[in-house]
Amino acid sequence: MRAAGGGAGELVWHRWQPADAVRVAGAPPLVLFHGGSGSWTHWVKNIVPLLEAGRTVLAADLPGFGDSDLPDGGADADAMAPVLAGGLHQLLQGERCDLVGFSFGGMTSGLMLADAPELARRLVLVGAPAMGVVPGRQFELRAWRHLKSAAEQEAIHRHNLGVLMLHDHDLIDGLALEVHMTNVPRDRAPRRRLAHTDILARTLPRVRCPVHAIYGEHDAIYQHYIHQ
Repeated sequence: MRAAGGGAGELVWHRWQPADAVRVAGAPPLVLFHGGSGSWTHWVKNIVPLLEAGRTVLAADLPGFGDSDLPDGGADADAMAPVLAGGLHQLLQGERCDLVGFSFGGMTSGLMLADAPELARRLVLVGAPAMGVVPGRQFELRAWRHLKSAAEQEAIHRHNLGVLMLHDHDLIDGLALEVHMTNVPRDRAPRRRLAHTDILARTLPRVRCPVHAIYGEHDAIYQHYIHQ
């Protein structure tokens, strides 16, 4: 489904409803924000289990990613937050959601809820950046756009997945590669810098709903700072 982006084109949302037999009465919609250079397909393995748990699921293509238009006001999380809030106001019609944000989507969700607290009853951050505990970039990704060979490009994508997304390289299967190789060329939001600041840490005190956080032991951003 598509929602107006508040003067910034269209946002694309994907919605799934659980079967009546497993639907949890009174459960709020579960909204998913994907990570950087991604789309709703970052959650492709989570959709069915969430439906089986009886939840209605809404997954966004964040502005400038997937099928959603880039906002006029910028290409970073602060420009995306009000656009996403406008879309959720249209879709939720006053109902509060449970919001889960992965990586860049976690930072964006925190900025959004600081200014639109009425949208969510709880927030779950998964590997969110911008917490102010990492002094600099902890990894380097290899360039691939200059390569003409599809095999060479795939090798670089496999390497980058292993550096940033999947610590266990045995998990880099055909599906993981397909999701990554489809999403990355559609990233139209360059020069995002807020992830390397402490903006989320400074913003979270303004978020009124309960906030939960999940960080993996081998998180590529925090692997040497997870104790903090």
